[in-house]
Amino acid sequence: MPAPAAHTVKAFDEDVRQLRAIIAEMGGLAEQGLAEALRALRHRDAEAAMRVVENDNRIDLLELEVENAVVQLIALRAPLADDLREAVAALKIASVVERIGDYAKNIAKRVPALERGGDIEPLSLLPEMGRIAGEMVHLVLDAFAARDPDKAVEVCQRDKAVDDFYNSIFRTLLTHMMENPHTITQAAHLLFVAKNIERIGDHATNVAEMVYYAATGERMSERPRGGDAGSPPR
Repeated sequence: MPAPAAHTVKAFDEDVRQLRAIIAEMGGLAEQGLAEALRALRHRDAEAAMRVVENDNRIDLLELEVENAVVQLIALRAPLADDLREAVAALKIASVVERIGDYAKNIAKRVPALERGGDIEPLSLLPEMGRIAGEMVHLVLDAFAARDPDKAVEVCQRDKAVDDFYNSIFRTLLTHMMENPHTITQAAHLLFVAKNIERIGDHATNVAEMVYYAATGERMSERPRGGDAGSPPR
């Protein structure tokens, strides 16, 4: 009996390793998509933006791989307790990472509408806001790979910086639209870009909470959640 049990444990560990590898690839693509979408926005490069949109299909396919792998893992290995948490967390995290990729795609889709517009001051803030959100995605995937609850907590702590950027950009764009009505359309597109980045930060914190639970079996302490400038309190 001990030999089959040992074999099962080894097989489960290999299945989990493969799951983590797929999710890491998904996360890398989502992180890259965000960086390239913001670069395309900054340079008004519609062709580069279209590549971001097209590459999102790869993330969608990888999410399906994760779903199939988790179903197979549960069916064949019948994991319990910690192992089951790991499998369920992987399934949820893959879904959230896919949404992060969608937000990067949505940013890229705005680029053609902004291609011929002039510069609006808040545009200079978006790359830094996007950089912090991208770092959160990178860090939370490292936390998942290492089952590191401390890194997960750090991700949540960084979310405030993204929210602060969003609030600042929202107010600046609103003022700009009132003072320059002819730029309302362009400013509205930039506002949607900022909101997409803010949602990426939120999703990274959601993943962090899942990582923390999978690693510790406990829920992360409730984080203070203030309303942002463009949304009701949440």
